[in-house]
Amino acid sequence: MTVARTPTGAVPPRGRRAGRSAGDDREAAILATAERLLEQRSFGDISIDDLARGAGISRPTFYFYFPSKDAVLLTLLDRVTAEADSAGGDVLDRLAEDPRARWRELIGRFHATFGAHRAVVLACAQVRGTNAEVRRLWADVLERWVQAVQHAIEAERRRGAAPGGLPARDLSIALNSMNERVWYATFADDGPAVAERDVVDVLLDVWLTAIYRDTAPPPA
Repeated sequence: MTVARTPTGAVPPRGRRAGRSAGDDREAAILATAERLLEQRSFGDISIDDLARGAGISRPTFYFYFPSKDAVLLTLLDRVTAEADSAGGDVLDRLAEDPRARWRELIGRFHATFGAHRAVVLACAQVRGTNAEVRRLWADVLERWVQAVQHAIEAERRRGAAPGGLPARDLSIALNSMNERVWYATFADDGPAVAERDVVDVLLDVWLTAIYRDTAPPPA
């Protein structure tokens, strides 16, 4: 999935103060500490002192890099979604090669990315209801993915591989939203949940059935 992103260096990453290098060791240490702590406890139980101590800096120094701990979470989310965009690559542009294989590749790549950063994904899902910035960032990201899948479905219909039916945008919204909820349940073990070893195949079959009315779309 090819998704346009802001060129590196054009705008400071969301939540981070301007004027700092993306490769700054202290900033990287704060982010690494936050992700490590999120694997152990909830976001609400992590303090700025925890982040500063884990990064080997003082509390005042922390504020030189981030205005709040919410800004740290936003930056982590921004990086995870950028990684997912990069992982998606041009898979949707190559659907006609082998639709089933390419859809599976896309879902599998996203699953691997989110699974590798599940603590960040779960923390953002848990605070989204009360954190407007996280909610807004996730909505922007989801809209990008909805549009990308919508255009892919429309292209499959134009070439005669997928039948007409529901508006492609509505179908894309439903499929992306389903993935979001299923992955959350799997990563959080928030039952009922699909076993992680099966989740990509389960999602794939639902996507193929919804888009092609069959789990075996026609070959190129």
